[in-house]
Amino acid sequence: MSITTPALVAYDDAVRRYDPVIGIEVHVELGTRTKMFCAAEQSFGAEPNTQTTPVSLGLPGALPVVNGTAVEYAIRIGLALNCQIAESCRFARKNYFYPDVPKNFQTSQYDEPIAFDGWLDVELEDGTVHRVEIERAHMEEDAGKNTHVGGSAGRIHGAEYSLVDYNRAGVPLVEIVTRPITGAGERAPEVARAYVQALRDIFRVLDVSEARMERGNVRADVNLSLRATPESPLGTRTETKNVNSFRSVERAVRYEVSRQAAILDAGETVIQETRHFHEEDGSTSPGRVKSDAEDYRYFPEPDLVPVAPSREWVEEIRATLPELPQARRRRLHDEWGFADAEMRDVVNAGALDLIEATVAAGATPAAARKWWMGELARRAKQEEAELADLAITPAQIGELQQLVDSGRINDKIARQVLDGVLAGEGGPEEVVVARGLEVVSDDGPLLEAIDAALAAQPDIVEKVRGGNQGPVGAIIGAVMKATKGQADAKRVRELVLERIG
Repeated sequence: MSITTPALVAYDDAVRRYDPVIGIEVHVELGTRTKMFCAAEQSFGAEPNTQTTPVSLGLPGALPVVNGTAVEYAIRIGLALNCQIAESCRFARKNYFYPDVPKNFQTSQYDEPIAFDGWLDVELEDGTVHRVEIERAHMEEDAGKNTHVGGSAGRIHGAEYSLVDYNRAGVPLVEIVTRPITGAGERAPEVARAYVQALRDIFRVLDVSEARMERGNVRADVNLSLRATPESPLGTRTETKNVNSFRSVERAVRYEVSRQAAILDAGETVIQETRHFHEEDGSTSPGRVKSDAEDYRYFPEPDLVPVAPSREWVEEIRATLPELPQARRRRLHDEWGFADAEMRDVVNAGALDLIEATVAAGATPAAARKWWMGELARRAKQEEAELADLAITPAQIGELQQLVDSGRINDKIARQVLDGVLAGEGGPEEVVVARGLEVVSDDGPLLEAIDAALAAQPDIVEKVRGGNQGPVGAIIGAVMKATKGQADAKRVRELVLERIG
């Protein structure tokens, strides 16, 4: 049992007096058509226990066969994380007894992972870069899913009964394990969040997983310990299991720092254990005493031969790797000419893909940034929505900007067009036509509006004729009002001065 935690220490106080050390284990479900060791299909949302085979159910006599695509995906992940790829590696049995593990062991890798000794540089919101050392990335299979009915918070404690769905049992996973992440200090929660987010982005660009955290495609186990100083030995760690959002990763680190600091301040000992994370308040609670590797009685999987990817195959895979997210951001930063702070704002707002697509649709980078980081960001905030969820596409923003550039509408009218597109009235061209918003380009109607404005303000006419052109703005404003903003202000000014002169 875990000890009762004294009152939490304020986070800022805790990191002033203790040095936090984090370690993160990220599991990613691979997007293969079939499972890791059998031909059972895998897809999200299928009826329970409809995607199983004798192998994934652990029935006697059923023999596994390695999924070659899963091996390729694991190598792609390893290469993207700057890892060494093993010339030969093997699977091992990790023995433990849970209802969601029908074989009573998980087929994983222990001392011979497919990828090892890597690193990933992660960038924080202010541009600070922190290098995370990768110890290993290994292949394994997922467990099934327990559903505990009754009780509280969906936990087994107090449940009336439990249901097991084996659809997920045997789904291919890659687990990425960091070395202790040191030197982050008070920014440890930010580093943890940025690291998991960077991995998610890599999985997506590699096309090895949908990487949807809300579906459990990516899950993080967050290890944390405190020590007195950066020179002190590592403290006792806890492992907060199955954290499935970036915000929760950050909150879990902050909570454990405050909780462990309170325990150490009280002269007590941190228990090495797993912890459950609670989304509702950002707290953690005890799970079980953490097992060491010896407790799992690993031994080589006798039913599978070693995996020995040839160096030629590894290099073929390396040659097909896409541009990785960090390299892409650097390239776009240089191509677009944004200031460092502007580029960070774009990335942090989740607008990078949107701006790139808008530029591809014909807008300049500056114009695309103006729309997505200005008017559209304001509207997304009002609606409490993500930019990408707004009812407008980059192609439509590109079309809207082309209407402005061609002089058919001005910036003020463009915002009215934007209203129409967001309201579902059609594309920018359709809204302009339907609402009659095109700029008045015929001098005839403009001259009529100008003559009316001049007649209404003779005093301003005399001032302008006397050499003071400042008040001419009042005439232009009156014309713009009369034309409902659909006049070209530059052309109006020219005509006003001609008329007065």
